[in-house]
Amino acid sequence: HTGPMTDQYYQEDSQATTILVLGILSLVVCQILGPIAWVMGNNELAGIDAGRRPPQNRGTAQAGRILGIIATVLMIIGVVFLFVALFIALVASTT
Repeated sequence: HTGPMTDQYYQEDSQATTILVLGILSLVVCQILGPIAWVMGNNELAGIDAGRRPPQNRGTAQAGRILGIIATVLMIIGVVFLFVALFIALVASTT
């Protein structure tokens, strides 16, 4: 630890670890958690910027947020691919 020790009190507890866990789970297990991690990450960063939450957790919150964004994009690509595949199957079955 560098710098002076401070016992600064923040109005809200950090949720950075939860956001990181949700981001990881959204990539590995369940992509629907991606948008949740993304939104929670945005809220956490806003709280840090406003001084309501500890700034030491910015990196963790940012990492979880980015994982949530990636999982959300992958989920959207998967849904689009599914609809295209279903459309192609429907067209092929009617000919």
